[in-house]
Amino acid sequence: MAKNKYLISILALIIVFAGVLAGCGSSSKEETKSDSADSGTNASTSSGETKNLTFMFRGGPDEQKAYTAVIKQFETDHPGVKVKIITTTADQYATKLKAAIAGHSVPDVFYYDPGDLRAYVNSGVLANITQYVENSSIDINNIWPYGVNFYRYDGSVTGQGDIYGLPKDVGPFALGYNKTMFEKEGIALPDKDKPYTWDEFIKVNQQLTKDTDGDGKVDQFGTGFNVNWMLQSFVWSNGADWLDSTKTKVTIDDPKFAEALQYFADMQNVYKITPSVQEAQTLDTYQRWMKGEMAFFPVGPWDMSTYESLPFEYDLIPMPAGSTGEPATWLGSLGIGVSADSKNQSEAAELVMYLTASKEGMEQLVSAKVQIPNLIDMAQTWAADTSTKPANKEEFLQVVNEYGRPIPGTQTYNAEWYNLFFTDIQPVLDGKVTAADYVKSEQPKMQKLLDKAIEQEQKSKK
Repeated sequence: MAKNKYLISILALIIVFAGVLAGCGSSSKEETKSDSADSGTNASTSSGETKNLTFMFRGGPDEQKAYTAVIKQFETDHPGVKVKIITTTADQYATKLKAAIAGHSVPDVFYYDPGDLRAYVNSGVLANITQYVENSSIDINNIWPYGVNFYRYDGSVTGQGDIYGLPKDVGPFALGYNKTMFEKEGIALPDKDKPYTWDEFIKVNQQLTKDTDGDGKVDQFGTGFNVNWMLQSFVWSNGADWLDSTKTKVTIDDPKFAEALQYFADMQNVYKITPSVQEAQTLDTYQRWMKGEMAFFPVGPWDMSTYESLPFEYDLIPMPAGSTGEPATWLGSLGIGVSADSKNQSEAAELVMYLTASKEGMEQLVSAKVQIPNLIDMAQTWAADTSTKPANKEEFLQVVNEYGRPIPGTQTYNAEWYNLFFTDIQPVLDGKVTAADYVKSEQPKMQKLLDKAIEQEQKSKK
């Protein structure tokens, strides 16, 4: 279903952002308050003291509405604790959070990308909430281990050690298909239990790419994949990766990587099953999918509320499989953490656990169709209900349990090396540079940035 920086990077951000934003003050256009927060100073705990928290997150209208309702319920269940909600759009969130860090005005509770975990711990931004989790009533074993381990850090390695947040969600990225289009064209529906091979995928896309109104222009396409979020599937299912097992060497110069990248580019330039750059400017691929003019499109749990109103039936299937014969895709997450500077860390940790691990909170968020349940038992019941869209919600759980992987950029101290790959990729997508030539020239540049990130991490520990 996020981005970077570290002790040195955070110090640099003080210079960059301090002049832009002093913090997350009440003058922000994106800021809203829960209804009950307006009278927060009138509430009291058993000792007569109000515990005021700020919670900063990002999301669309449906997610904002859902979280406002959950926060209101939290306040009802925790008399004397009042929560001021600060929301931003997705593209503004990272900037505002970095500015808050630079201005020493970090919200008590906030979303953060798992790729920032080590930097935020090393620089004293995140609080260690292990004691609160261990002394709570939540069952940590009933939360997806993948999600929990994303926010563990022992000072050296992520995935183990103390807890510095809990998963807001796990975000499995599945492949959606237009079931109505298949039926209209008389093409056999995809097998939900068996992925297409690459050759099969091209063939069915070619059958579905056509001029439907006879004006000489293609108006129905097979696919329209964004390279930033879909290339991973093709690379991994072909047995390649961005990094070696030590996470210290960039491995994009592997021939299997080049083969996957070339396949991706050829979908547009050779097989013509995805809109050209010019065609995408007229109507982008997301819009074409929403109008029912595209056969395949990736789907995350966060899309479910929007896709309720699609003018066609859709469902989920595995990603196409390369030479390994196995599907692969990325599995994202966002964490919810507590500021190390919070004056009410116990209450802040309670809010984190309520948002991520309570049955009451999770039921409201899942009902809003913005995520899959964090609680394993709830997720299994939810996925088994085929009466709600998409029918094959089980595919999301298979991604979590079987073939989902973290984005490579989240596995290193910062993602600058990884982001460079996509910054320079356009000539390959345009067919002007071969994938083999690209990975050969790009690997040294990416390796240099990765080496720098490793060095920055070592310095941040001193």
